[in-house]
Amino acid sequence: MINEELNDIPEELQSISYKVIGLAIEVHRQLGPGLLESAYQECLYYEIKKAGLKVEKEITLPITYKEIKLDHGYRIDLLVEDQLVIELKTVESYTSVHFAQILTYLKLGNYALGLLINYNSKILKNNIKRFINTAPNS
Repeated sequence: MINEELNDIPEELQSISYKVIGLAIEVHRQLGPGLLESAYQECLYYEIKKAGLKVEKEITLPITYKEIKLDHGYRIDLLVEDQLVIELKTVESYTSVHFAQILTYLKLGNYALGLLINYNSKILKNNIKRFINTAPNS
């Protein structure tokens, strides 16, 4: 579910997300819109790592369908501190598919919080969406 309420999110994770948002804005300030998603991914990866946070890129999430396990079902753009999912876009505008994608990542990985960031914008803060997994797996 798309949600801006962070009451159920641990304070440490909230702090990580705010830090990452600041770093994403810094990347946008330096590069502006118009580049490929992969360029923003590399630069944000660099900034997050430089800030002393653990970050991994292109994390695969397996899918299990009945008896079949697909090891490379989905790929998370960036995963910060094994908790925060970051999905980057360079699109004209968001669609419901983009929202479904990050919600699926949160559900499959049992992550509590995700950020969807669209670098194709004049003002980045207007194109950052926060998603909370309101139904984490037990």
